Amino acid sequence: MGDAKGEADRRIGRRALLIGGAAAAVGTAVLARDELAHLWWRLPGVEKPRVAGAVDFRGARWVAASTANYRRADRPDDYGIDRVVVHVTQGSRASAVKAFQDPGHKAAAHYIVGQDGRITQMIRELDVAFHAGNREYNEHSVGIEHEGFVDRPQDFTAAMYAASARLTAGICRRYGIPVDRDHIIGHVEVPGTDHTDPGPHWDWDRYMGLVRREYTAAESAAKNTAKNAEKNAKKNQE
Repeated sequence: MGDAKGEADRRIGRRALLIGGAAAAVGTAVLARDELAHLWWRLPGVEKPRVAGAVDFRGARWVAASTANYRRADRPDDYGIDRVVVHVTQGSRASAVKAFQDPGHKAAAHYIVGQDGRITQMIRELDVAFHAGNREYNEHSVGIEHEGFVDRPQDFTAAMYAASARLTAGICRRYGIPVDRDHIIGHVEVPGTDHTDPGPHWDWDRYMGLVRREYTAAESAAKNTAKNAEKNAKKNQE
């Protein structure tokens, strides 16, 4: 699991709001625009439309994390998403859900994948989850927890690998993330972290092979769908 270290919200200073006049002359307007682009949801009356219980991955079960464990955002418009970070819960799925719902925990991932292959989404991908212990990585990644312990290879089941691979492939397709180990990483690889997950028993070769297969299959299906739609459109015009 991650932590919220370095995740205190940026504040819009009084000077950043003085757009125009002398403030603009010294570049304050530029600063204000940048801050407002990332903190638009703090403005009075502004709220991005959200559907209660909606998930980003078909088949996932929605269970909301505490709002103290993530930051509202408008990704990828304000922060581009270019990584997937693999975690291990160091406990059961139920214990992870309970922790992510606890405002005192100050950390949560977007998803939890169970040993049975069931996927729970707790934070929307458009929001910044406090999962990596590194602010930049939090802002630009999607975090996926996996039920189990790093020192128990039996916890990483075939159902878990398969479900997680489908999830990661979908995320990569959605945001144009390359399917490689530079962009699909373990928590241990995040700069500044003191975590070791997913640990030595996580089979990266197996996992990446599954992700690539799912990604390729989805790409082929999308192309076939587009071809069929084109054929149908031509028939309708005849």
